[in-house]
Amino acid sequence: QVQLVESGGGLVQAGDSLRLSCAASGRTFSNYDMGWFRQAPGKERDFVAVIGGNYATLYRGSVKGRFTISRDNAKNTVYLEMNSLKHEDTAVYYCAASRGLRIGTTGFSGNFDHWGQGTLVTVSS
Repeated sequence: QVQLVESGGGLVQAGDSLRLSCAASGRTFSNYDMGWFRQAPGKERDFVAVIGGNYATLYRGSVKGRFTISRDNAKNTVYLEMNSLKHEDTAVYYCAASRGLRIGTTGFSGNFDHWGQGTLVTVSS
């Protein structure tokens, strides 16, 4: 069982940067593919970025070039560096873990089995 705890959310202004962290419990973190999702008020939860155990990455189109996902297996932590934030990036951001994702150049397949509680990011315009 993997437990995920997000941190780093907050209130920022448009154009600012923010880094989210997701700390995972367990000794097999490196075997997991990790993802970030977000849910804006009144909307469904959307994929933001994913990083495989082999460090392959994939991004949602609207964040590509602004957001960077990374992982530090020694710290059991995955990060989401967010730059040039926009009002439309306002959402609760969730970290998720999966075993056995297939990450391609335009999409991925597989299920995320473990989720964190989320951290709120608010971007004022």
